Order: sequence, then C-alpha cells, then structure tokens
Amino acid sequence: MRHEDRAVGAVLGSAVGDALGAPFEFGLPGVFRERFADGAGEMCGGGGWEPGEATDDTQMAVLVGESLLDRGGLDLPDVFARFRRWALADPKDIGLTTEAVLLGGDSWDLAAALHFQLNGRGAGNGSLMRAATSAVYYASVGRAATMAAARRIAALTHGDAAAWEGTALLHELVRVALLGEDPLAAVPAALDEVAAAHRERWAVVLAPDWRPEDATEFNGAVWPCLGSAVWALRTTSSFEAALAAAIDLGGDTDTVAAVTGILAGAVHGPDAIPTRWTAALHVPLPGFGDRVLRADDLRALARSLARSGEDVVAQG
Repeated sequence: MRHEDRAVGAVLGSAVGDALGAPFEFGLPGVFRERFADGAGEMCGGGGWEPGEATDDTQMAVLVGESLLDRGGLDLPDVFARFRRWALADPKDIGLTTEAVLLGGDSWDLAAALHFQLNGRGAGNGSLMRAATSAVYYASVGRAATMAAARRIAALTHGDAAAWEGTALLHELVRVALLGEDPLAAVPAALDEVAAAHRERWAVVLAPDWRPEDATEFNGAVWPCLGSAVWALRTTSSFEAALAAAIDLGGDTDTVAAVTGILAGAVHGPDAIPTRWTAALHVPLPGFGDRVLRADDLRALARSLARSGEDVVAQG
C-alpha cells in the first residue's frame, strides 16, 4: 500500500471515527454494542448530531491541514487565527480549554500558557483530536521533526506539556504506520524522544498490558485517550473492530474514536473504511461560509498534505 493511500486512511479514518462516536459521547461503556448487537454499527446520529456529522475534532484538523497547504508550512499565527475565527462562529461543540484559550483575547503565542498558569488545566485531548492532518503532512521529515511540529501545534491551545508530548507520540506512530511498518513496535523508540519529565507516565499508558480500565483519569484527558486508541488498535484486527472497541469504552467517544481512526486508518488503509460510514460523512466549517466537506474532499486534502510534506523534504 502506498504512503499516500495510508495518508488518506489516517485523515478519513479520523473523521469517520469522530462522526461515528459523536452520538455516544458521555455514554456508558457498552452502549455502542448494545445498540448494534452485530458490532457493525451505523452512522446513526443523536445527541444533537446528524448521521455522519463530524464534530470539532475534524473541523479543527481541516483548519490545520488547510493552513499548512495555504502557507506552505507551519504558520502558527495563521493556524491560531483560523481556530479563533471558527470558535467565534459558535460551533456545536468546542472543548472547554480550547474555547477559553481561543476566546480569551490573548495573542497566539501567550494564550495557552497564560490559561495554564491561571488554572493549571491543559492536559485535555483537544490537541490529539485534530492531529491527523499535521501528522500526515510531517510524516516525511523523520521522527524528531514530526514530534517537534506536533508539540508546537499542540501548544497553541494546551499549556500542559503532557498534551504536547502525547500529540508528538501520535505524530510519530502515524509516521511509522504510513511507512507500512508496525506503530505498536515503534512505541519504545518514540518514548525515548519524550521529555524526561513525562516519559514514565506515557510509558505506563502505552505499555502492552495497559487496558482502559487501568486509567486514572476520564478519557477526555490526553493520557487515557491516546492509551485507549493504541489499546483498540492492539486488540483488534480490522478498522471496524478498532472503532467499535474505542466507542464502546464510553466517555469521550468522538475523540477516542477519532484518534483510534487516525491509527487504524493508517494501518489498515482507506479501503478498510466502510462506504456505509463514508457515504454520510460531512464536515461543516463554522466561520468559513457555508462550506461542508465530504469524504472525497478529505481524501483530496490527505493526498495534498502527503505530497506537500514530501516536497518539503525534497526541497530541504
């Protein structure tokens, strides 16, 4: 399978997971399989979401990806400005930390840090959920560079370095998967690149014997969110099964499934994503006119990001 195809799997897989999990957000464990006894699942809608409607997870990922393409690389003020424009348009869903940072009136380079200084909260999964597009774009630059880019993007909205390191780890696992290699086998090497102060805690949730019931925080936190996504990939053998396992955990189902979808999509490829899920998929972009992206738009975005990332390396 080509790198570019796996890139499509990562971006499209994340969006599908987001939309599939959204109606079950804050539900109890087991609700997904209770509704879909055969384990297959449908884009059912609910909780204010239309069938196939993606949430803030995918909306922010699209904004990151389009900024990378439009600006020819990482322009942090531009990404932040797009985020703020989106947040001001009253999206259906937005994380509490993200909302406070984007709408607090502080500049792009100070907003997250000031928010974290004031309340000590900045380790949510909001930087993980939007990482599909940046992970694809930076997959060709190598481990250190993709992890460094992830930290910078995460720090726009999340002041806790734990979120930066989690996003960096996800970037690296996606990079490995896009090469056609096993991201699970790459965990130890990725952990070696994590800041020393955070390495032990990340090693715990990414260990082969860790399970979601071992989590000490709600899965809206960065650690159990990524840990659960890696667990879902490790304990299943298909894209569909991985997403079903992630959503059936309950809690922050859209984001856990979105992160699972990044990894499972990169591993299993776009052909493993059922058309019954992609057919209904749509991504409104509040603040950007009447734009609504469909599955084909996400495929095109993923391909452009993969090619542009390779061009950056070639030019470098």
